[in-house]
Amino acid sequence: MIKRFGKPPVCAKRYVRRPGAYAVLLRDGKMLITRQMLPYMDTPEYQLPGGGIDAGENPIPALHREVYEETGWTMGRPVRLGAFRRFTFMPEYDIWAEKLCTIYLARPGQKIGPPTEPGHEALWMDPNDAVRVLYNSGDRSFALQAIKKFDGRW
Repeated sequence: MIKRFGKPPVCAKRYVRRPGAYAVLLRDGKMLITRQMLPYMDTPEYQLPGGGIDAGENPIPALHREVYEETGWTMGRPVRLGAFRRFTFMPEYDIWAEKLCTIYLARPGQKIGPPTEPGHEALWMDPNDAVRVLYNSGDRSFALQAIKKFDGRW
């Protein structure tokens, strides 16, 4: 069974299952996260880079694509840390989603350019500060697990 983070599903809502792949990216004592600010948002959201896996797409190519789109960086050597699910409204798609989030630990490669995904900004932060600002509790849990497990070895 995959652990749930966040609020439980609301019985009256119909949820669309939305698989996604996300990365904890660590290098030189810093963590690469994204700051997302879109017109419908009141405050920015800090997130692990990643996103939805498109129909027919495999998780690892999706992860590479999403990390690049949201940060402008390449990445390599992803290792699966685990998975969680959360139930949320996704205003950009106008759906209630059961997000199935698979989290990987990966190495940032090189910066190719700015993020190509509108409203995203790449930020390098102290890992403990990054954990504190991450928007959802599932991201926080896996990021904390990664920095504790790999303390000083990234």
